[in-house]
Amino acid sequence: MAHTHPAGQPHPEGHICCPETTTSHPNDPIPAEPIDIPHIKLPPIITEHPIDSLNSSATSLNYASSSNPQSPTTPATEPQVDNDLEELKDEGVIAIAPTPPEGRRWSEQPIPSAPDEVKKILGEGGENRNLIDKVCCGEGCCKLEALELDPQSKDHVPVVVPDNDAFRSLKLKLGPLSLDSKLTRTLELPDEVMSFVRLANGTSPFDSTVQKHPPRFVTPHPPFEVFSARVHHARELTKPSAEKRTYHFDLDVTDYPEESGTVDFVVGGAIGVCAPNSDEVVNEVFDLLGVPRFVRDKQVILKTLGGRWPTIWGDEMPRELTTTRRELLTWCSDLQSYPPSKHLFRVLAEYAHAPNEKKILLYLASAQGQAAFCDLRTGPHLTITQILNAFPSSHPPLNRLISVLSTLMPRFYSLSQDPMISCQRDGSGCRRLIEMAVTVHETPNWRGGPRKGVGSGFMERVAHKAMAATDNGVNPVTLDLRVPMFRGLMANPLAREFCMDGPMMLIGSGVGIAPFRGFVHRRLRSNNVTNKVWVVQGIRDSLLDEIYSGDWGVQEDKIKTIVQSRGGQHEYVQDAVRHQADIVWFLLNALDGRIFVCGSAKGMGEGVERAVVDVVIDKGNLNGEEAWSFLEGKKKEGVYIAETW
Repeated sequence: MAHTHPAGQPHPEGHICCPETTTSHPNDPIPAEPIDIPHIKLPPIITEHPIDSLNSSATSLNYASSSNPQSPTTPATEPQVDNDLEELKDEGVIAIAPTPPEGRRWSEQPIPSAPDEVKKILGEGGENRNLIDKVCCGEGCCKLEALELDPQSKDHVPVVVPDNDAFRSLKLKLGPLSLDSKLTRTLELPDEVMSFVRLANGTSPFDSTVQKHPPRFVTPHPPFEVFSARVHHARELTKPSAEKRTYHFDLDVTDYPEESGTVDFVVGGAIGVCAPNSDEVVNEVFDLLGVPRFVRDKQVILKTLGGRWPTIWGDEMPRELTTTRRELLTWCSDLQSYPPSKHLFRVLAEYAHAPNEKKILLYLASAQGQAAFCDLRTGPHLTITQILNAFPSSHPPLNRLISVLSTLMPRFYSLSQDPMISCQRDGSGCRRLIEMAVTVHETPNWRGGPRKGVGSGFMERVAHKAMAATDNGVNPVTLDLRVPMFRGLMANPLAREFCMDGPMMLIGSGVGIAPFRGFVHRRLRSNNVTNKVWVVQGIRDSLLDEIYSGDWGVQEDKIKTIVQSRGGQHEYVQDAVRHQADIVWFLLNALDGRIFVCGSAKGMGEGVERAVVDVVIDKGNLNGEEAWSFLEGKKKEGVYIAETW
């Protein structure tokens, strides 16, 4: 028998009814503030600036808040394809399910990958090919052609695959590929768009900062340069046995240059970190390409024919820069974060000496190899060292290789405190600090064991050096550890929508809870709204993964709900949202109410959104379509704010 709701409406498909708890009365539609929730008491106002120990967070100093939430955001780097999907639907090329409410993900039927099916979509003369290009993965994966056997060949002998672990880790499906196989629509060899030129005699050498700071031409925040922030302190937030390690950092930004009179670090904002490739990875690439050691750090002139590289978001124009090969590999070329391109395989094929390796690489750059190529692009991210090890006979010149690699982009991390009130006394004055938390991202390595992400791996290396110094009784500041950063997303949704007044619920999982610590710190400065804050923190196991425990500046048990997916009740944050339906419904309807969500989009972000819709269905007596429309309206009004990745 179908469930019914108070209004007699049928149970909407996919709806999960909210349970009846002390904070959830599903049959009560009145959005009243829950009065049975324990209130916290404000701590006494401190007029002097206390001195923090190295094991605690930075203390308060009354910096005048001159931040502007409307400051420009960092340029986007990935285009959206929703309009292209609509165009395909209008042309009758693909069928798309009815459009969900604005902001929801598309639900489309996948484009077939079999050659005959793709040809039907493309049309008799391929007249729809330009439309298919727009929603392909970017490398023409929808133009698959079957690999046919040569009728003149009596004995078909499959191509001999390289016998090494790196190639086997690619798990390529080559089918009937042989040295005699005919390949069509093979990608043309990319033009040579950059070159190295010797310095003129008598040119004064420059002091390279490759081990600490990117070269000056790396400008992700033009026209402002990357700032070298000194690491004041670092500590591990998670326990040693935690599945994912999270570290806390205090960075000194006292000398950060002024950009304008209205731009400053703000609560809920994020900084961009220019993380380098590790020395180990860079040296391995040099070794695999056969670049002599005396050449790696030799200063040369880099000439480019156009584009933004290596400036990240600079103007598109030809450039002539003095640099070293090590600087370019360390700070400018991403060696492990992006899937390989057909241009990469075509360049590797051009310089492969072994016939079997050349054939496989050309196959991956041809129409017949589209299926295998798509498998490489959509599977786990491959590193350049993995691919070079898989095809050991290919030794392209360094300038040809880096011309087909993606630009090494900044990594963004949310501030985990209120930057307007942070300071640390060191005996010579007050140093302004910003704080952030970083979780180490790991994926399987083809050599065995985990492979760390570029940004989180870099930050973990810095943290280990700082913590080792602290364990040995040495102040980490004396090591002069640096983090290259810039004032990045100070107008992101969290920073833009945060306000000093009104009740709010803060929902985060993992490191996504970090910026909300700053929200609570800022609220402590407002006497009338402090106890109208509810925090829902999702973790795996409270004994191992809970970050910032006891570090919120308030009685946490009065405002915070811990949800454990592995320990405790084996629940997720979306379950806690349904258990607190009264609070959620009150916030959705309250004057200046806010619900903030931060964390992974897949799973957590979608789950919380679905749970809020369930609350709206139960509390508002609405059907599914009406509830989604209600939530979309709250998003536009700035009541429901999500920052997910």
